[in-house]
Amino acid sequence: MSDVTPRSWWASSGRASKLTALGGLVLTIALVATSAVVWASPGGFTPGPSVEDQLAAALAENESLKGQLDAAGEATTMPTPTPSATASPTPKPKPTPTRTPSAAPAPAPAPETQIVTVYRTSPEGGGEQAVDPAPPPSKPSPPSKPSVTAPPISSLMNPEQRYYGMYTAQAPFNFATFDDAAQKSGTRQSLVGYFGGWDQTFRGDAVVRSWERGLLPMLTWESRPIAAANDVPEDPEYSLPRILGGAFDDYLRQYARDIVATGLPLGIRLNHEMNGTWYPWSEQKTNGSSNNGNGPGDYVAVWRHVHDIFEAEGANRFVIWTWAPNIINNLPARHQDPAYLRSLYPGDEYVDLVGVSGYLRQPFVAANDFTFDYTFGATLDQLRAVTDKPILLAEVGATENGGKKVEWLNSLFASLGEPENADIIGLAWFNIAVTTVSQGQLVTNDWRIDSRPASLAAFRDGLASPAADFRLIPY
Repeated sequence: MSDVTPRSWWASSGRASKLTALGGLVLTIALVATSAVVWASPGGFTPGPSVEDQLAAALAENESLKGQLDAAGEATTMPTPTPSATASPTPKPKPTPTRTPSAAPAPAPAPETQIVTVYRTSPEGGGEQAVDPAPPPSKPSPPSKPSVTAPPISSLMNPEQRYYGMYTAQAPFNFATFDDAAQKSGTRQSLVGYFGGWDQTFRGDAVVRSWERGLLPMLTWESRPIAAANDVPEDPEYSLPRILGGAFDDYLRQYARDIVATGLPLGIRLNHEMNGTWYPWSEQKTNGSSNNGNGPGDYVAVWRHVHDIFEAEGANRFVIWTWAPNIINNLPARHQDPAYLRSLYPGDEYVDLVGVSGYLRQPFVAANDFTFDYTFGATLDQLRAVTDKPILLAEVGATENGGKKVEWLNSLFASLGEPENADIIGLAWFNIAVTTVSQGQLVTNDWRIDSRPASLAAFRDGLASPAADFRLIPY
């Protein structure tokens, strides 16, 4: 049995317990007295002291008791009670504020500084970057989220080795067939080509997906709807005079702003094959009359108009402007004149690369010896007379029809190793089988590199040739 005198749980000493009990008694008496006065009837009872007097007396008594309790609390050292094994759990006492501390309290320890990382879209897009508000110098900032990067645009226009580019049905939105072709060719590509129309907004995801794989995206941007057929050269809604009149200026400005927001470089092959007769942006028909309401000089004016809008919006620092006519073989005689091609050139200040489209396709004329020189030679001569800009074989393919694909491929890769073709910085192969109407007949051209085993072997060997100097990235 404990020899400690039992105490009330709210008091820490016997003296404090007695004083506390006395205070409670005084308060009880005061409350009883007040109740009696309040409930007394005005008649039949002898009034006692007024309510004010009784309350004043009770308050005076209470202040006296409070003073005694304060004095007792300051004079007594509060021992920590030792609970017995059978005692009930002791409630946690409420802290008693110090009225007059004898010394200034010790300052509370400063909380540890935390680094808060806020992720925001980079002003120039292409990923996110970390922003740390006032991080302490002793603690390093956490690493930024990885972002998509690309080489400087100047190096993209003058690569150390040639581009191996390719068009497939869905790349860069789906790389299944693109990767299949890479595996078959023995190396990954370094450029991806795709098409867009003026009824489409800018696809920043195409550019980001391309650079995630280290691919230069090359957009063939056509001033017509994306679903338009190639054999419909008339489309008044997209005539060159209408474009020059400002009908698409808002669209072009927004397109340029979206390029800036993405913040990654791309090639734009604007209104390609303009020296032909089959697109709405061609200036002349086969007979020399106006095509789609376009007049002489309209093509160059539209190119410069688009370029100037992009310049005003700050987009040209991300764009490699690629002017890409068709090979002159089989064009109308007036379109084979060097003066005609020169009239369509916007000028060196508006062009970064010169591209060219060239295919081995039927019908074969007697002069066709299935060589690189026949397919590209005359056109390259005209291009080099117009400008000394680097040249990209921007859209290339060879049909199996006629059985000359292997011969043509061997000549293509061998010619790229010749010194006179050192200004050719790569090619983009059209790796799709297409069925079209040619001269009133339904014709299927299988342009794919693996259209036949012998064609694939010729393509692989040519691509890997040291003289051809392609950038090879083993699959």
